Amino acid sequence: MPARVEHLVTSGTFSLDGGTWDVDNNVWIVGDDEECVIIDAPHDAGAIVEQVKGRTVRAILLTHAHDDHIRVVRDLQESVQAPVHLHEADRELWDLVFPDTAPDRTIADGDVIDVAGARLTALHTPGHSPGSVCYHLEEAGTVFTGDTLFQGGPGATGRSYSDFPTIVESIRTRLLTLPPETVARTGHGDSTTIGDEAPPLEEWIARGP
Repeated sequence: MPARVEHLVTSGTFSLDGGTWDVDNNVWIVGDDEECVIIDAPHDAGAIVEQVKGRTVRAILLTHAHDDHIRVVRDLQESVQAPVHLHEADRELWDLVFPDTAPDRTIADGDVIDVAGARLTALHTPGHSPGSVCYHLEEAGTVFTGDTLFQGGPGATGRSYSDFPTIVESIRTRLLTLPPETVARTGHGDSTTIGDEAPPLEEWIARGP
């Protein structure tokens, strides 16, 4: 059976720079009936474990280290016994949540993760955070964009560790170069396509962060 993409929404909070906000986060699972990878670990480890349904989890892939994307990663890891992958540039954000422990593996631009006959390629897309990473599943025509690209524009850059010109450059050079029919599966909210988000790029730049 070919690899498929599964979707789960969990709810909780995001905290940074002294503020806390209610958020709904997407969790993406890529695999088949035997094995899978989990993309992001927000809010509810039990719900994610239930979605996995006893499959072998090859990796927990983090798009970035804001607390709403990693808060339950250690509980999740304890349940599924899989290594946690994070880009080294987000280690400072990770340490705000888990100061006494480190991710198991560093993910870098161009790294490939194999699961269920499919290949996920890591794309380093800094801007929302220094170590933001998108995961391109070319054979399924999809990219998991975390908080880098949403339906309607780039991720937020108004808080610490983020930068608007950097995220625009990441989107321009790493995401908008993908085929326009590529589905962008985001960290929050509805999916979109690269083709739908490409035309408004100059409008985003004019609008600013």
